[in-house]
Amino acid sequence: MKSLFDENSKNEIIDRINNLSYRSPAQWGKMNVSQMIFHCQFPLKIALQKEDFKLRKNIFAILFFKKSLYSDKLWRKNLPTHKKLKVVYPKVFENERRNLLKLIDEIFEKRNSSWPSHPIFGEFTIEQWGKLHYKHLDHHLRQFNN
Repeated sequence: MKSLFDENSKNEIIDRINNLSYRSPAQWGKMNVSQMIFHCQFPLKIALQKEDFKLRKNIFAILFFKKSLYSDKLWRKNLPTHKKLKVVYPKVFENERRNLLKLIDEIFEKRNSSWPSHPIFGEFTIEQWGKLHYKHLDHHLRQFNN
């Protein structure tokens, strides 16, 4: 499984984000590309402790979903999104892309830091955090055929 903490994988994700346009059509789901880019910022902000989403630990999620966050198996289409992490309002594509790329650079620079406990899933190793970030971004980039 690739990791956002690996420079080649990080650069691949950045290239894929830069290949998107505000017209990129979704292959599934309800978000448009601008909303998706905004949504992709949430896990990075959680790890960087930039925003408190008021999320709580969920034993069901820990027991049944946590390992899928960093495994090699792709996530299926149309997975449910936590209600606090849904994006339903319009977003400005270029602004959100710039914000996402900045967060990716920031998380990469801090890749060897100690990371906080995830508010829903609990503790992750540095390796698991990197895989989680890569997998979430990859999932949504595949959603927009990228």
